[in-house]
Amino acid sequence: MSLKNKLNRMKKHIVREEPEKGKDTAFKSDITSTDLPFKEIWKEHGTTMYFVDDDFCLVREKRYPLQYQHGKYKFQDLLKAVDAWQNFSGTHPLSCKGLSPGDLFFFDTETTGLGGGVGNTIFLLGHGRVEGDEVVVTQHFLPRPGSEIPLYHSFLKTVDYNALVTYNGKAFDWPQVRTRHTLIKEHVPKLPSFGHFDLYHGSRRLFKHKMESVKLINVERKVLGFERVDDVPGYLAPMIYFDFIERKDPQGILRVMEHNELDILSLISLYTHLTFQLLEVSEDSTEQETFEAGRWLEYTGNADMAKERFEHIVNDRGETHHDSIHHLAFHYKKEKDFDKAASLWESILRKCPLRMKAVVLEELAKIYEHKHRDYVTALKKCRELEMVLNEIYKDEGVKEKRLQKLYTRINRITLKAERKNLT
Repeated sequence: MSLKNKLNRMKKHIVREEPEKGKDTAFKSDITSTDLPFKEIWKEHGTTMYFVDDDFCLVREKRYPLQYQHGKYKFQDLLKAVDAWQNFSGTHPLSCKGLSPGDLFFFDTETTGLGGGVGNTIFLLGHGRVEGDEVVVTQHFLPRPGSEIPLYHSFLKTVDYNALVTYNGKAFDWPQVRTRHTLIKEHVPKLPSFGHFDLYHGSRRLFKHKMESVKLINVERKVLGFERVDDVPGYLAPMIYFDFIERKDPQGILRVMEHNELDILSLISLYTHLTFQLLEVSEDSTEQETFEAGRWLEYTGNADMAKERFEHIVNDRGETHHDSIHHLAFHYKKEKDFDKAASLWESILRKCPLRMKAVVLEELAKIYEHKHRDYVTALKKCRELEMVLNEIYKDEGVKEKRLQKLYTRINRITLKAERKNLT
């Protein structure tokens, strides 16, 4: 028997005793009992040390009562938002039905760069959640490059959550966590599975009509009613971290932590606000926000709720909110209430923008042809549509395709009209 075969036969008799990851090696320590530079400043800001063997990270904790107000919302409003979802019968990417307020894990990171990949290091993991009658914000800080084992160990060992709430976290924060975790996964707990609510996408849907950029700081100012004072811009965080690594003075890093903390608090208020807009928990919303909420509900398959939003705007504004009327007409068409649909489209035909007018004319032509069998009016709408298409499209190729389709409809309606007259 060859040596290779002998070794393979012996493998199954070999007993390996592998220690559990992090077992009996992790512990917290009062920062004053160590020789950490500037330890009094760290302690003053609620910081402790978290050790794994001889390596450590820093953990900072801050607590807020639920009555604390951040922008236009108090944190206790989050409880109303979560409760509102419990009565929601549809599906939506922000629905926390079946979860409690404490299950939501508001999460944000600070990194050494804006790019992805292993070259980008997370030096601050921050999260906030409701615990009893408080919101607790916890931050895990990397005091030196190479100490990622205690950083991720402290983060993953002490965190129990069901749903991650981030701002562009699906595209940036969590992929970065996964990348760094891969490098040390043999030494730290596993990454848990979870639901993920990314508020960036909700903000784009509801607020892009009022701001060019939906960066969180803009949403804070224009939507949440919160204005940062003397805040460290996020793009300076890497430079401040590298300065800390060189000098160990925590003053700059503590300001980065405050910036990260405000991000987390804003996520709580923003989740509350988005929920209130979607589920009409409060009346504090503009008509355009109500319309955008309706469109989002429509997109996610909640047709009845979307229709209610559009009806509310139409009843309140009459014929002045063309988008709501246009969408509401489509709902009536889907319900086969063609008379209501045609009436709504006729009401905005002379006032709506050209591109909307092209759709309205085509829909009216269909209704008059197929449902009312009013071929004269149907032809009239087609001729109006022809003029609109000639005005809209400058690209001759695109225009030709649209017109060719229209001429097919005109020929068909003309034949129907002639048969009707013969009978």
